[in-house]
Amino acid sequence: MTAQEELQLKHISVSSMDNNCYLLHDEHEGLLIDAADNPDDLLALAEQAGVTITAVLTTHRHNDHVRALPEVLKRTGATHYASFLDAPALPAPVDVELDQGDHIDFAGHELPVFILRGHTPGGVGVAARIDGVPNLFVGDSIFPGGLGKTHSEGDFVRLFKDAKERVFDVYRDESIIYPGHGDSTTIGQERPHLDEWWERRW
Repeated sequence: MTAQEELQLKHISVSSMDNNCYLLHDEHEGLLIDAADNPDDLLALAEQAGVTITAVLTTHRHNDHVRALPEVLKRTGATHYASFLDAPALPAPVDVELDQGDHIDFAGHELPVFILRGHTPGGVGVAARIDGVPNLFVGDSIFPGGLGKTHSEGDFVRLFKDAKERVFDVYRDESIIYPGHGDSTTIGQERPHLDEWWERRW
């Protein structure tokens, strides 16, 4: 394994809520993003890729994203990463609590981390370069066509500001956004609509 080894991506949707679970991997180890449900299926995804899950990133604290988390951690011994803001509410201990500007060291790569506050106290996203293009895993904070659900004006303003400053102002238009549910999109597809999101409040 070397730092130059390209990362690859596998994906599976689990549960009746269409939770996206993503597996970043090289030829040896995998980083699972959201152990949402169906632990056997998540471990089978890694087996199909020929890798061992050595790290799990939990994007946020909501139950539908963590139902398989204790079992996956127990069966893999993986290092668990999560936002320091959401960590206290998670159903499994967090080994590394992440803050804005941190990165995850994985398979010889430094993966930048960004915190998105508003959908929960502090969701966490991570960026990985695949085939030269930034791939952004954002949990339930950004979707095609709008931001994730918020419950107050303050939460919306925080989420909009974080999404704009920490995602849209940082990553170029071809960057791919992978949300916690549903289809992917790109920065370029969504950027022209930010003013509309601000006006309608989601």
